[in-house]
Amino acid sequence: MSLFTVLSGPNLNLLGQRQPEIYGYETLADIEVNCRGIAETAGHGLFFAQSNREYELIDWVHEARGKSAGIVINPGAFTHTSVAILDALNAFEGPVIEVHISNIHKREVFRHHSYISTRAEGVIAGLGIDGYEVALRHLINRLSRSA
Repeated sequence: MSLFTVLSGPNLNLLGQRQPEIYGYETLADIEVNCRGIAETAGHGLFFAQSNREYELIDWVHEARGKSAGIVINPGAFTHTSVAILDALNAFEGPVIEVHISNIHKREVFRHHSYISTRAEGVIAGLGIDGYEVALRHLINRLSRSA
């Protein structure tokens, strides 16, 4: 059994309430249930967390070192601003998948740049909450292929 880490950044605790025309009506709890089901069905554990605080996301990435087989991260607005999260991810030994619920490339120009993408093995944007599931399934499949 391996552990996978799924992290979400600022304002994602408001999913289902905040701009549903962009982010949909599903909640962060819905994402957690879906991801936990995928991980458990495949015989793996899941650490799932959200924070509006950059330092907590960094701490969770640090805690994943040596424990987690991979990280799925939706850094929210920190995507466009946080070299600190990038540095933490660069210290993580496993694969990282960056996820965005909306298509950040169809939105404001400032959202088109991602510091996190330079570390990510893959980037999923615009698939709604399904992006989290696609990312987690990819990491699980990748692990089973390397075993």
